[in-house]
Amino acid sequence: MTGPALQTTTLPRPRAGQQPPGGLRGWLLTDITEHSGTRQGPHGVPTAEQPRHPWWRVMCLTGVDYFSTLGYQPGIAALAAGLLSPMATLVLVGLTLLGALPVYRRVAAESPHGEGSIAMLERLLSFWKGKLFVLVLLGFAATDFLITMTLSAADATAHLVENPHVQGLLQGHQVALTLVLLGALGAVFLRGFTEAIGIAVVLVVVYLALNAVVVADGLWLVASSPSVLADWRAGLTQAHGNPLAMVGVALLVFPKLALGMSGFETGVAVMPQVEGDPDDTEGRPTGRIRGTRRLLTTAALVMSVFLVTSSLVTTLLIPAAQFEPGGSANGRALAYLAHEHLGSAFGTVYDLSTIAILWFAGASAMAGMLNLIPRYLPRYGMAPDWARAVRPLTLVLTATAFLVTWIFHASVDAQGGAYATGVLVLMTSAAVAVTLACRRAGQRGRTVAFAVISAVFVYTTVDNVIERPDGVKIGACFIAAILAVSFWSRVRRAFELRTASVELDATAERFLRDCARRSIRLVANEPDAGGAEEYVQKTRQVVADHDLPDEGDIIFVEVKVTDPSEFETTLRVHGEVHHGTRRVLTFESATVPNALASLLLAVRDRTGVNPHIYFEWTEGNPVTQLLRFLFFGVGEVAPVTREVLRIAEPDRSRRPHVHVG
Repeated sequence: MTGPALQTTTLPRPRAGQQPPGGLRGWLLTDITEHSGTRQGPHGVPTAEQPRHPWWRVMCLTGVDYFSTLGYQPGIAALAAGLLSPMATLVLVGLTLLGALPVYRRVAAESPHGEGSIAMLERLLSFWKGKLFVLVLLGFAATDFLITMTLSAADATAHLVENPHVQGLLQGHQVALTLVLLGALGAVFLRGFTEAIGIAVVLVVVYLALNAVVVADGLWLVASSPSVLADWRAGLTQAHGNPLAMVGVALLVFPKLALGMSGFETGVAVMPQVEGDPDDTEGRPTGRIRGTRRLLTTAALVMSVFLVTSSLVTTLLIPAAQFEPGGSANGRALAYLAHEHLGSAFGTVYDLSTIAILWFAGASAMAGMLNLIPRYLPRYGMAPDWARAVRPLTLVLTATAFLVTWIFHASVDAQGGAYATGVLVLMTSAAVAVTLACRRAGQRGRTVAFAVISAVFVYTTVDNVIERPDGVKIGACFIAAILAVSFWSRVRRAFELRTASVELDATAERFLRDCARRSIRLVANEPDAGGAEEYVQKTRQVVADHDLPDEGDIIFVEVKVTDPSEFETTLRVHGEVHHGTRRVLTFESATVPNALASLLLAVRDRTGVNPHIYFEWTEGNPVTQLLRFLFFGVGEVAPVTREVLRIAEPDRSRRPHVHVG
């Protein structure tokens, strides 16, 4: 018979030092959460001091990355497509509005807690292959987000160095200036997430207003000079012939403009910060999903208008030679127009605004990583426990950005390939995830549509990789680093309790309460056929091996290993009576020894009696058994259980007793 499983008692997680210490370490860990599986990123659980925000304010945070690409995108488009730049940009905008936007609107509905498309793909794969797949995607995400920080800061430095008022004074100091900008960005996040959003709102509003002035002035100049359009059309006809050929070339070159699609992944990564409806729940955050969809749609529409118009005016009004390396418009086409047509004073204001938003463009990337990393790596046991706190993770990410900047000498061109690769791989994975989600839901029409979008993203990604293979190489370095750190951390944390909580049903509690009057003796049992004779033989063996006075206090414990690649689980212990008289505690876990250690400590804390547990030695090579434990959650259970207990409970007098026969 099986005891009732509804009335459960949740035991505290046996864990030393649950409260963060004081001083610097306490300040660093002030926002750490007790259970890594609930982590929502920077200040993910809203408080009076850290509330959620209207969708348009969060859009400004993601927009500092997305909108800031106007600082260099028109110049990249002109270099890649020449006179066809406006047409290639139209293709890019079409892919954005008809491809990326529908994909990420679906991602927002499927993973409303900030996990992004990675969580959707994680559900398709189980065990270690799923973890490895997620780690690879996190490697590309790190490539995208970190290079966003370093490339944008480097481009901000380039705008500062190229300003006519300081030109020549700051040459040769690009690396130092970029490091200062990255350090200032990290300081903002050490201060708080609300402050970051407030800065982003001001920067985006001012920057878009200035860009609107520059673009409007450029369109007026084009409209008032008919010869400009005539010369452009003549140049197109001479270079490419008929319109069909022009469309074909535009389709071929538009992948080089892929930087203009950044910002969608961070848009869903910071979803936990979007204010929802009053009746929203974590299970059904309808208002938050609706707000995030508005965020994504508004950002895409605004950026599409700016991309098309800026590409048109820069292509028509700037001589082609100025786009080349060393030219005045290289990487700063709109700034060139601002100085050339609106005067040095306005141009300087525009430069300052561009420098500010490029500096802060890394904020959305930082926010994305602060949401993604704590959701996956600590839950996998593949990051130190402090990775669930914002401030130490901010310091690590800032230091990594310093290293990347130093390696690439703050060069925008050297990092462009890696940035585009990271963006496109994440978009491709999101499109594939949405396609599979529609297929599972039986939505045939949407499945076909998203499959086509996926194919376009695959083509764009492959073309970009062929054009800029350095991006894949840099991404591979990030993936290798994440894999190495993750597995090192997993091995290092293997002997933790790895249990969020222990829940006993009423029958299990009764078993322990009855035995606590004398002594609590648990026998670890790996059932074979589960017959009555098996329990009889096991009982006789334990009594004989350990010279026990009787078998009346014996309770069998049986653990079923579920997914050994998981790290932290909740133990739900059920009490059962087998074959009329044999009391058995059964539960599931990702690993046997850690679960047994957690149960023993929970039993001690619940009953006030130090329990005993009895094992048999496992036959086999110790090294093989250790690997079985690390990868499959089994192996030599007895010594590992004892080691987990030793680490969790330093006081030997309070440590449960482990016996092996």
